[in-house]
Amino acid sequence: MTCSAVSFQWADGTPVFDGLSLAIGRGRTGLVGTNGSGKSTLLRLIAGRLRPAEGSVTVGGSLAYLPQNITLDTTLRVDQALGIAERRAALRAIEAGDVDEAHFETVGDDWDVEERAVATLGSLGLGGVELDRTVGHLSGGETVLLRLAALLLERPDVLLLDEPTNNLDVFARRRLYDAVDSWRSGVLVVVSHDRALLERVDRIADLRSGSVTWYGGGWSAYQEALATQQEAAARMLRAAEADVRRQKRELEETQIKLARRQRHSKKMDIERRAPRIVAGARKRSAQESAGKLKDLHEDRLHEARERREEAAEAVRDDAEIRVSLPHTAVPAGRTVLSLSELRPRYGALRDATLHVHGPERIALVGRNGAGKTTLLRTLTGQLSPVSGEARTYVPLRFLPQRLDVLDDELSVAANVARRAPGVSDNQIRSQLARFLFKGARAEQPAGTLSGGERFRAALAATMLAAPAPQLLMLDEPTNNLDLASVRQLTSALDSYQGALVVASHDLPFLESIGITRWLLVGEELREVAADAVRDLLEESPVVEVSD
Repeated sequence: MTCSAVSFQWADGTPVFDGLSLAIGRGRTGLVGTNGSGKSTLLRLIAGRLRPAEGSVTVGGSLAYLPQNITLDTTLRVDQALGIAERRAALRAIEAGDVDEAHFETVGDDWDVEERAVATLGSLGLGGVELDRTVGHLSGGETVLLRLAALLLERPDVLLLDEPTNNLDVFARRRLYDAVDSWRSGVLVVVSHDRALLERVDRIADLRSGSVTWYGGGWSAYQEALATQQEAAARMLRAAEADVRRQKRELEETQIKLARRQRHSKKMDIERRAPRIVAGARKRSAQESAGKLKDLHEDRLHEARERREEAAEAVRDDAEIRVSLPHTAVPAGRTVLSLSELRPRYGALRDATLHVHGPERIALVGRNGAGKTTLLRTLTGQLSPVSGEARTYVPLRFLPQRLDVLDDELSVAANVARRAPGVSDNQIRSQLARFLFKGARAEQPAGTLSGGERFRAALAATMLAAPAPQLLMLDEPTNNLDLASVRQLTSALDSYQGALVVASHDLPFLESIGITRWLLVGEELREVAADAVRDLLEESPVVEVSD
């Protein structure tokens, strides 16, 4: 797969690529980069979903593409979603004695298509899914795996996966990992922030500022190489800055020396009463010499500054969120949230009882379809329960998966202001700067933000609300976030002093934010030990949900 001098910009004129060239060979490639760097756009260009303004994309062989957001018609049968319904029907007709030539043309050489489909579903943990079943009976994670199964059945030469682990539970992720491990031929390109998935690739392609840098090995090897590279870049930057200071000092010293020399020459000419023509010749010679010396030092300073700029560009600025949130603090003994015999509207959870005190940090974990999102929406009052009661005793804020807390027409600052009445504009802008929205960036309309920027804006609007939230609920907050944004979220939560309830499949993230209680969501809310979470998630049954 090759891109040759590819240029692309959005309809509003925002440039994404300008003359990008790269070639991806056989094997597994992990495509990484910050949110907004163009990873998904590049996959869409390769897949033919977008057309470059200039340049060309060439793919050798067949291509299959799994986008981030998958929507399947819930009325489809599984075999229709897999793209094998017509071949199955033709096989059934032939087995029944119908020798119409059209049936044989439909089947072609794919006589074992049904067996292959069942085997592929089984390899992805969907062995219990019947081909005649409808897609509407599957959970969101199972839908992703079903779409992946359809692509694998095509036996593509090039397979593109865009954030495939989003919304997958631990069990489903493990099946996806196995599929990547078993990839033996052709080109596989995966965009992901899942570190465990990226460990399984053969090479990392780092997309930054419209160009790609290659690193051999998986995520750990990439991180090690990048750390070494950044240490060297930081040393070069320090040396370049020292050189700029030295050149500035030498230029200043030269200017002082030249000024003294000119004053001395003028004085000597006056004392010696040199003829005007001689004095003028000496002055011109001195000025020419001084000009050359000054130009030399100015050139050296200019070159030193250019080297400093080059060195600075090589140093990555993955700024972290550093925000002060003292008003979110909750006393250790205070009751924050209580559930009494709660039965949410959807899911298998029954008679859930829970009491949250003080600044506890609770993780809601469970298989896809267990009802974690439903439980959060019930706790926040968005859904009314079938029975029982949920009560909160402190100010609550909820950040949903869809980040629909923002008004796209309003600026970042205005979005925060409407959730923080009575807070001055200066205070809002001061805090927004700590969320990395400084100066004019705070005036940017929310609808124009990149994925990572939108998340930071939504997080700011949630955490900076007034009254200050002393109970914060997050639903799959790391979905669609690059690893730099995950670190920014972690640093923001380090500053949060209230109670936290997080539903997530991202166990490394949960482990990084100091979870104090792990609750497994199923037919009951069961408290589990942190070191047993992975095993329990793989063993717990899938719960079907009808919404």
